[in-house]
Amino acid sequence: MLTRRTLLGTAFAATLAKPAAGATLGEDGLYHLDWYLESFLDLPEDLQTATTNGKRLAIMWGLKGCPACRRMHEVHLADPAIEGYIKANFEVLHLNHIGAREVTDFDGSKLGEKQLGERYGVRFTPTIQFLPESADGLKARKPQEREVARMPGLLDPPQFLAMFRYVREKGYESAPFPDWLKRNPVKSG
Repeated sequence: MLTRRTLLGTAFAATLAKPAAGATLGEDGLYHLDWYLESFLDLPEDLQTATTNGKRLAIMWGLKGCPACRRMHEVHLADPAIEGYIKANFEVLHLNHIGAREVTDFDGSKLGEKQLGERYGVRFTPTIQFLPESADGLKARKPQEREVARMPGLLDPPQFLAMFRYVREKGYESAPFPDWLKRNPVKSG
């Protein structure tokens, strides 16, 4: 017999199971947002598109069952200030840490997502790679030297947003992120 308590408990459990901020859980086990970059997985092309649109390119690595990936989508990206800033200033390409989709790297090589992640030294999820505004010279650099910054793991929401600001404001040109953050403290709640 259905009671009001059963219905309320079921509704509450359903809200816990759903990611916030419009994120949906795809068949690949990754969370998807409708504003993530839809791509042919050609990194030089994606970088050019982001720059043409006045944005920066960020590669977000996720993994099915990753608790921190879920938290990032349910907490960090559910915050309108964080989501709004990232959406307005970045093209986010979401890749699967163990995926098999073919990606064209800056040197023209074509690799599966998993192999690309290994090439760039991505060891866990979430990891977010931030790329420069131009692909000029990237082909000749070693993979990790192509990034201007990296967020290895999930920072607390204020620092998470600060990392995106750091890249957008080109803080990496003057200081490592921890030093930049000391000069540009985040505001809590």
